[in-house]
Amino acid sequence: MGTILAAGAFDLTEEAPAKINLALHVTGRRSDGYHLLDMLVSFARHGDRLGFRAGEQDEFSLSGRFGPLLSADAEAGDNLVLKARDLLRQAASSAGFDAPAAHIHLEKNLPIASGIGGGSADAAATLRGLMRLWHLKLPEDMLKTIALKLGADVPMCLASQPLVARGIGEAIDLLPSFPSFPMVLGNPLVGVSTADVFRRLSRKDNPPLLFPSQMPQGYGEWIDTIRNLRNDLEPPARSICGEIAILSSLIESKSPIMTRMSGSGATCFGIFADIEQATEAAASLHRQKPDWYFQVTETIAGEA
Repeated sequence: MGTILAAGAFDLTEEAPAKINLALHVTGRRSDGYHLLDMLVSFARHGDRLGFRAGEQDEFSLSGRFGPLLSADAEAGDNLVLKARDLLRQAASSAGFDAPAAHIHLEKNLPIASGIGGGSADAAATLRGLMRLWHLKLPEDMLKTIALKLGADVPMCLASQPLVARGIGEAIDLLPSFPSFPMVLGNPLVGVSTADVFRRLSRKDNPPLLFPSQMPQGYGEWIDTIRNLRNDLEPPARSICGEIAILSSLIESKSPIMTRMSGSGATCFGIFADIEQATEAAASLHRQKPDWYFQVTETIAGEA
């Protein structure tokens, strides 16, 4: 795996922000088995971090709290970072660009299989970082095609801005005036299989994500809107993983504005009135469940 280096020891670094599903509506299913989703997505200022530098040969190294859990995947060739590197290199070569050997370092700060898009965020950050390292100028639709090949969440993570995604995640509309929310993320460190959650979903044709005829403006209106939306995967995920209900009520006990599960779980988030309350809540939750994951953060606002 090479020596573990601080991400700062690299030519350039890329953040891989956690992807938060503020709402997720399952609206149907395609003939190929993919579920059709409507999602309201924002990204947290907290996430994984990747470092890149030119090297004599391709290298990959890991650090961070959840790094050890990923090393087995890396050996098994099941690593999205390396898949992203290989796909981008193929595209670069066929477009006549050089894509020389690189050392990629992943600082894995996000829990694995936790419904906040960690692997997808890492893949997207790999594409962004190597584009910079290799000075690539590829057409945007080529990059989107690569991203979608890596997974339905990767195009969203490539944007890493507030957005609405529909279809299987490929139809994306950015929300430039979306506000930032102070937030606590919590995870019981129990992996939940996305496939199992979808299998337990009783209805596949739920109502779509509808916004008021005037798009919400500002913090208060968006909170009211998000409250009226839902995560259709939360009930089946709770039936598989009892810890989700415990986690949700623990966060709820800290008086957030609202609590919900993200993605297919088991991560839940609480939105708080301000960063001070979120910080106190996270510290208190950490005292109650020292072995679980709690992280205070805020979401990235739209680029209006």
